[in-house]
Formats: sequence, C-alpha cells, structure tokens
Amino acid sequence: MNRNDLRHADINLLVVFETMMRERNVTRAGERLFLSQAAVSGALARLRAMFDDALFIRTGRLMEPTARAEEIHARLTPALEGIAQALSCSQTFDPRSSDACFHVGLSDDVEYALLPTLLKPLRSEAPNVTLVVHRVDQWQLPQLLANGDISVGISLAQELPANSRCRRLRPMKSRVLRADSASGPLSLEEFCRRPHVVVSTQGSVTDEVDRALARLGRQRRVVLAVSQCSVLPGVLAGSDLLAVVPDYVAQTLLAHPGLYSDCAPLSLASPDLCMAWRGTHHDDPRERWLRDCFSRHLAQPVERPRVLAVA
Repeated sequence: MNRNDLRHADINLLVVFETMMRERNVTRAGERLFLSQAAVSGALARLRAMFDDALFIRTGRLMEPTARAEEIHARLTPALEGIAQALSCSQTFDPRSSDACFHVGLSDDVEYALLPTLLKPLRSEAPNVTLVVHRVDQWQLPQLLANGDISVGISLAQELPANSRCRRLRPMKSRVLRADSASGPLSLEEFCRRPHVVVSTQGSVTDEVDRALARLGRQRRVVLAVSQCSVLPGVLAGSDLLAVVPDYVAQTLLAHPGLYSDCAPLSLASPDLCMAWRGTHHDDPRERWLRDCFSRHLAQPVERPRVLAVA
C-alpha cells in the first residue's frame, strides 16, 4: 500500500484494533471506545478483511492476537501516536464546549481525599468532559502510561517510562489516625504497643513505618491490611487500632465523628506525590488544560521562608 491508498483506509478501524490489542475483550473495548459490542464486532470483521487475517482468536473470555496482529500492532502504535500528536498541534481547546474523555490514573488516597476537591472546579470549567479514573499505585503507574491506558497519573512515582514527564505536587506527610478519646499525643511506646491497620494495594503488611521503626530497634504489630482508605472509619471505630495515612487523607477522614489525628511519634519520610504524563501528550492542548487543573487544585503551594524586616 502506498500513501495514495490511505484515502481508502478508515483510521477509526485502526483505533478499534489498537484498543482490542490492549483489552483482548470485545465488551471492554466497546466500553473504552463508547461503542456497542455489535459496533466493535463489525469493526473487527472489516479489519479481518482489510488485513486478510483472523487477527484475534477467542480463548475463553479473551481474544488472543495472532502473530500477524502482533506485527501490525508493533508498527501501528507509533504511527497512531504521531497522528494524534500532529492533530493536537493544530487544534484549539475550549473546555466549556469540549466533550473530551480523559483516562487518568489516581492512587487510592488521591481518589478518596483529593478528587472531590478537584471535581467541582473541573465541572465548572468544563461541564461536558468525562473523567474516567483508573486505580494506580507506584508500581502500576509506569505500565499504564507506557500502554496508553492513561494519559496522566497521580501517585508516588518510580521508574517511569523514558518518554514520560513528571511534576511534584506536594509532600505526603504522615498522620496517625485513631478512634479513642485518650488525651495527649501518642508516645513511641504506645505507638508500638497498639495494633495497626495499613492501607496497601499490594496486600503488604510492611511499609516505610516499619523500616523507620527498625532503624530505632523497634517494631509494631500490623493486624489488618486493607486496599482502600474509605474503609478506615468503620475499621477504627470502637477499637484501639492505629492507622498511618497521608495528611490529606487524615483531614478528609476527620469529618467522621470519633476519629482523631496525631503526629507520628517518630521521624517518617515525606515522599513526593507526583503527576506523571506521557511525553507524546505534553503539547496536547486538552491534556495541558487537564494537567493545569490538577496542578491548580491538587498541588500544595510551596512554603517560602519568612523574611524578617531589619529595624
């Protein structure tokens, strides 16, 4: 096929093909593209005729790609990225009239505590856009960005793809949550003695708190690991459990009666909450607007040192 033959090609079919390569499921691909299952199946039939290959073979609930599909995908992905980037350079973006759909990744703590802060102003600026939130953590974020499942993500960040960009939003300062009414701050002795609950998407019962305690020759007892911050009020209520969470999560949870927040009785690291995005979307006006919204409403202003006037 030469370039003149591209007049007869339907780029929409190629987008369906790429989405099927990611999802391996007709229903999920349709949901991702806002198409019916019948429309996706029809597109697949046309793709099979176009490439003279089955492309996808049903294996249980998944549609496994053929060797030809894998070869096409390897060549097609950078081409579609280039087309999208070229089109974005010539487009203006008006958030008030846009009906764009954004796929973003948020860690559980950000989705629970910071997303509500963002949603109202975002809806005011762009009432017709759709925000599709994918749950991520620092381990999932790089892969979701690399695959194109999300265009931007907010989480702890490590080992990001080479072509990605990253910006620090705020430090994640730790607070200790408890549901008892004992007066006075927690001592290190009491902190170690009382049972703990941790929030972990990976199901781990150890984290930076345990490493900080180990450096002091101390340890704590974790009796419960949960995957979501939202369950903490019910879990802590009427118990002697403690939970160490980011400060913005603690602030949100304090709206529940009977919860109290303390400083941790030991020095804990304050890792950066970061916003990372695909390098290919860096100059896209729609994505730039979305990142600006995240920065305006989720970032913590940098504290500047006070300058004392000299008399």
